[in-house]
Amino acid sequence: MPSILIVGPSWVGDMVMAQSLFKELVQQQPDTSIDVLAPAWSKALLARMPEVSGTIEMPMGHGQLQLARRYRLGRALRSKGYSQVIVLPNSFKSALVPYWAKIPKRTGYTGEMRWGLLNDARKLDKQKLTMTVQRFVALASAAENQGFPVIQPPKLCIDPGNVKDALDRLGMEKPGRPVLAICPGAEFGSAKRWPQEYYAEVAIYCIQQGWQVWIFGSDRDILVADKISGTVNSNYCTSLAGKTALEDAIDLMSLADVVVSNDSGLMHVAAALDRKLIAVYGSSDPGFTPPLNQQASILSLGLDCSPCFRRECPPGHLNCLRDLKPERVIKLITANSPPPIEGERIED
Repeated sequence: MPSILIVGPSWVGDMVMAQSLFKELVQQQPDTSIDVLAPAWSKALLARMPEVSGTIEMPMGHGQLQLARRYRLGRALRSKGYSQVIVLPNSFKSALVPYWAKIPKRTGYTGEMRWGLLNDARKLDKQKLTMTVQRFVALASAAENQGFPVIQPPKLCIDPGNVKDALDRLGMEKPGRPVLAICPGAEFGSAKRWPQEYYAEVAIYCIQQGWQVWIFGSDRDILVADKISGTVNSNYCTSLAGKTALEDAIDLMSLADVVVSNDSGLMHVAAALDRKLIAVYGSSDPGFTPPLNQQASILSLGLDCSPCFRRECPPGHLNCLRDLKPERVIKLITANSPPPIEGERIED
């Protein structure tokens, strides 16, 4: 049975998109066993991908070199008997563990001068492979057979038992109203974050139409989530930011009727859950990292200064997001709304 190690990315969204690579590998060889070497946080996400056989925790944090620890990890992996490794990050350090593990076939893009570390090094054609997911999936095929990759969208599995447990732990009930999930965070920086007051305006409108609103995010998003919740000021608006583990967020988001999100990891999670999704883009490019979901609507103004791929808006005006008004999101929500619940429309 072929045994492949994947050195996974360090971002939630990229890890979701990596599932398309896993799907392609399994389709090519159904008996393939796939292990993923990745940060500890990713275990919960990888557990929802049936193509993944096992996970190996990367003990080094993002950006840390720690050569001695990488060498020890590489030596420890020699006994696994991997026939191939596919290295998704482009950094020099990400190729060190597979090299020291003496995996026979080491595949990846040349990246940071990795010719000596990868013996199946590919030159990336950015004009041909314009999307991150295409670049991942292309590595599943031999270098001499490089065509335009067919993308199988990510699809995360849900744990129904954990849905109930998560609701119980949070003191919540299974929703009787339609659920709008909003994801106002974006770890990359403020240039990807739609204004919090716009999220609040959308939430207020939906609650008036008989919806309830759940705000998702990590510990870093607690402040913005609390500000939105405080502005909305309704019992039908619940902030879950910082209160859910990643697996809980995945399961609870599966209950949402519509998700509104910045270009973030949770946006890609929502897409992989096949939710109706409205994705708001500012400094990033929807052509590079789009949600892989046919139900997704993408909002991007495409100004002369965007996408700039900067963490903070260089001119400081953030027009790429501020000029994208809440009315456009509300219009899309209305078009995607489930049937109204009789007697549930309220004004609060």
